[in-house]
Amino acid sequence: MEKLDFATIDELVYTEQLPNGLNVILIPKRTVSKTFGIFTTDFGAADLEFIPFNETESVKIPAGTAHYLEHKLFDKGDHDVYADFGKLGTDANAYTNDSETSYYFTTVGNEVENVELLLNFVQDPYLTDETVNKEKGIISQEFQMYADMPDQRIYLAVQEALFEKHPVRNEVLGTLDSINNMTKEQLLTAYETFYHPTNMTLAVAGNFDSEEMMSAIRANQEQKQFPKIGPFTRVYAEERNEALASELILRMNVSVPRLMVGIKDYGGEIEAEELGLRKLLTNMTLDYFYSRSGQFYQELVGEELIDSSFLYTSVIDKTFGFSMIGSNSDHPEQLAAKIKKQLHSLSIFELEDQQFERLKKRTIGKTLRRMNSIENNAQGMIWNRNRGLSYFETIPAIQQLTLNDWKSFLFSWIDEERLTVCTIMPE
Repeated sequence: MEKLDFATIDELVYTEQLPNGLNVILIPKRTVSKTFGIFTTDFGAADLEFIPFNETESVKIPAGTAHYLEHKLFDKGDHDVYADFGKLGTDANAYTNDSETSYYFTTVGNEVENVELLLNFVQDPYLTDETVNKEKGIISQEFQMYADMPDQRIYLAVQEALFEKHPVRNEVLGTLDSINNMTKEQLLTAYETFYHPTNMTLAVAGNFDSEEMMSAIRANQEQKQFPKIGPFTRVYAEERNEALASELILRMNVSVPRLMVGIKDYGGEIEAEELGLRKLLTNMTLDYFYSRSGQFYQELVGEELIDSSFLYTSVIDKTFGFSMIGSNSDHPEQLAAKIKKQLHSLSIFELEDQQFERLKKRTIGKTLRRMNSIENNAQGMIWNRNRGLSYFETIPAIQQLTLNDWKSFLFSWIDEERLTVCTIMPE
């Protein structure tokens, strides 16, 4: 077990890669009462094509496979995993996004038993034609529910308008056709590649003894047999730099129009160092201009173009990046024009060194507040590890940023051809 001491933020981390390839991260914190465990596969909704180990031909799986598998792993035929966690007094759940699928629990007590249960149910799939078919109606209903939610629909609309070929443009759940035609064989194909221990990470953070926990995890994995597997290759179609569509208008049962301006950052693989830098600078930029104390936000409020639904967000990842800014608005065309004008002005925006240092300190403060959460720390360790980055080195990375780094980013970030405007109008 390797011990990592991040003294400046008072965090000890223990890591180990087990003989079967599983990566384990332990973050003991005796000063808290609860424990959070999360078991993540580096497999998300955007991973739809890959070349398996020792093969030359690519394999394609249907849209929504990752999410479908997430559902099915909780079903064991004769019992339900949620009930098993309930007997331990534990809350458990899971989520799938474009890049990963995670299973997690939060508990006060029975820490080792919960980790063993987490490992056991994820590593023991129960897939039959009957159980797979039974899930189709449930997931189809979930799909319809999200399709009727304006916030969810406009978020997906931005991705559809920005990306032409990258699977990030797809709904995480897939399509009604892919859901209703899902087969046991397709799910097993994905499981056998992406749920191998070499592609998974277990992180546990909270109140537990690290030696006892690691011993239990080692013993659990030693009892299981996994086929030997080497590297596999994910395949993505070449994506253009420009947005697929400059505008997309939808009509739904809403009382006020909802508008979102999308920014396409990139649609191909980038190196870890660039990924880390882009993520920091994008989030700092959005926060500086569009938080409630930001200059651009105040302009939008002053002109009565936005309401309390206003939001901004970014997703910066291994093979795609995008951001979006928007709000409900009685004047969507004016709001779109205003946001685009603000964004284009960034290439000539001037900031003094002293102001940039204040921005860095503010970003460090927000980062430290996030690091007070054991959940954030466990998830952050996995996310960064899977991308060749170090979560607890985020603050030194912020400290090393220069004003020139930020200016270079602002100068090249916005291009009219990489923008889209998506609007939901009342029917």
